[in-house]
Amino acid sequence: MGRKDDNSKYWRDGDDSKPDLQTDTKTGSFNQCIHRTTSETHNLADDNAGSANDDEVEEGQRGKSCEDDEEGHLAYHIGLVMKERYEVVSALGEGAFGKVVKCIDREKDEHVAVKIVKNIECFCEVARSEIAVLEEINRLDDDNRFACVRMLDWFEHEGHVCIVFELLGLSIFEFLRQNEFLPFSVEQIRHMAFQIFKAVCFVHRNKLTHTDLKPENILFVRSDYHLGYNEDLECKEKRLRSLDVKVVDFGNATFDHEPHESLVSTRYYRAPEVILGLGWNQSCDVWSLGCVMMEFYLGRALFLTHDSKEHLAMMEKVLGPVPPHLLKQTRKKHYVHSDCLNWDDEYIRKHCRPLKVYMQTQNEEERQLFDLLSCMLEYDVSRRITLEEALWHPFFSPLRT
Repeated sequence: MGRKDDNSKYWRDGDDSKPDLQTDTKTGSFNQCIHRTTSETHNLADDNAGSANDDEVEEGQRGKSCEDDEEGHLAYHIGLVMKERYEVVSALGEGAFGKVVKCIDREKDEHVAVKIVKNIECFCEVARSEIAVLEEINRLDDDNRFACVRMLDWFEHEGHVCIVFELLGLSIFEFLRQNEFLPFSVEQIRHMAFQIFKAVCFVHRNKLTHTDLKPENILFVRSDYHLGYNEDLECKEKRLRSLDVKVVDFGNATFDHEPHESLVSTRYYRAPEVILGLGWNQSCDVWSLGCVMMEFYLGRALFLTHDSKEHLAMMEKVLGPVPPHLLKQTRKKHYVHSDCLNWDDEYIRKHCRPLKVYMQTQNEEERQLFDLLSCMLEYDVSRRITLEEALWHPFFSPLRT
């Protein structure tokens, strides 16, 4: 892994204990849970990198069950068989939407991840929406060329919508957390970003916007690693054996023809047009991916805040002033004074820096990376690069050849 940013402590000691209450307004959003509760294992993830093997984990959990609670979770136990096919072998994660379990598919004799959605209608509606999107993705990408998670099956069990997915590794965020938030190298970023961009570009070409791209929603296909020693940082680090990734969580994905909710994306990755209430389109995914790439580079999120005005102020410190014509269009006039963003925050002045000041070196590949980032983190949607264009940026030339 590359550098360790001086502000890595800010990531870990920051304000991420507070929930972002401005969650997606799409009915029953899966993202209503507190952002980044590190005790949760990400959906669909099988942590096969630890010292305990599957048999030890499963044996430790066998016989345990989860009690029903007021939130509508299914009471399941290890060994439960659903649809006379999927046998629960261990827990994988839990969120506001429900729980994810690792199962054995008895028909195919392979492990899968099953998302068991709460028996609450709003969450069931979101699950049905995700199923419709995933069925369309499966149909359009029948040879599995693009890095979107594969839905293998879905069914209902005792009133709970259950979605069966291929079993993947850890989320990128969870791997960062387990690796002490050591940032990725530029070469690693290029390899992961190329796959992610192609996947989301495929989604965009088919008139769909993901709306919630973040490191939690990008999973490694495998997250097994070996331990190495980083001489620059004088510390041990986990080195992944594969950088293949897949985009997951299409519960809030929106087709172009569908009504667009006013508020989308998890806070740190939310585009300025969304915050300003100017409407959004597929380019909001491009902004989110620009923030994601910076997080890969720094080891922490670029815009760590839970307040919209502060979020915009951070953008100005990093990217320069918000264009006046955008501020004139917003109805949120309490953000604006004399056609300028109204803020004066010494903390932001101290902790945020102009984008290119974050560059660790001045070599050509980092200059290309930051040029691409500046095109993605463009305030004006009409000037922001598309992912189709981004894939032809010189930063990706080594992979295109």
